[in-house]
Amino acid sequence: MSAKSEKANYSQGVLVFKITEKQQFALGTLKIREIVPYKPMSALPNAHSVVRGVMEMRGQTLSVLDLAAAVGYTPLTDEELKRSVVIVTDCQRKTIGFLVRSIERIMEFNWREISSPPKSVGNNAFITGVCRIDDDLIQMIDLEYVMSNVFPEDSSEQYAVLTDVQREQLKPLNILLVDDSMVARKQLTDALSHMNVPFQVTENGHDALSIMKANADKGTPIDLLVSDIEMPGLDGYELAFEVRDNPDLAAVYIVLHSSLSSDISVSQAQQVGANEALTKFNVQELIASMLRGAEYKTSLET
Repeated sequence: MSAKSEKANYSQGVLVFKITEKQQFALGTLKIREIVPYKPMSALPNAHSVVRGVMEMRGQTLSVLDLAAAVGYTPLTDEELKRSVVIVTDCQRKTIGFLVRSIERIMEFNWREISSPPKSVGNNAFITGVCRIDDDLIQMIDLEYVMSNVFPEDSSEQYAVLTDVQREQLKPLNILLVDDSMVARKQLTDALSHMNVPFQVTENGHDALSIMKANADKGTPIDLLVSDIEMPGLDGYELAFEVRDNPDLAAVYIVLHSSLSSDISVSQAQQVGANEALTKFNVQELIASMLRGAEYKTSLET
């Protein structure tokens, strides 16, 4: 099987669970470290109201959140808590536990079959996409949104410090940012706007590919692509592969920017032709990678 067909068949599993009595939700399995039964936890003084406590796991202390409460539903009662399950996640450089009512299934799923939320879902910012499994509507939860509300970012860490020379290196670049998370898009766009560096932004891989093709047709190809990995439809790995497979787009410097904190994401990013893979969100690391992208473009022109 060719590399291209292997990439086209790439799929990531989904973990389907309930945080309400009826509605099913899901997370991509790459973010999940393990699933453990609920056990009594120690209270965490002065914590956010949705943090139910902390638990010890293999010598590590982690905060445990009531996911239902974190996204606006009724919190688990004490009786429900005893029957609940903790999903331990690895996201944005943090290991966090999320309490859910029940685990429904773990299954392989092609993320191309995940679509943008329909209007019937409403304006829930914590939903990044929906899919149907056995006629059930499954809503994909945006953990970055949840974590940004519970663990707000220090304002001093939102913006990078650049020299005038570095800023001028970035300004001529044709930059495209891609992320399905509303929170992540805001982090990216705020950081670049603060530095007065122009950019384009979109929320999914399909639109990103269309934008790149349109720019190439106009003679203004994208120089730097910063893309999330986990996205409905065309994910970051597949986007990178499609870009490298198109001679009109292949010269772009690709940074895959993910909430995943594992070596697996870095290895796969290299396999599909990305120049770098970063864990969200460290603005200084991101800007350093973009400056390397500027150097890369210069090297192509000389």
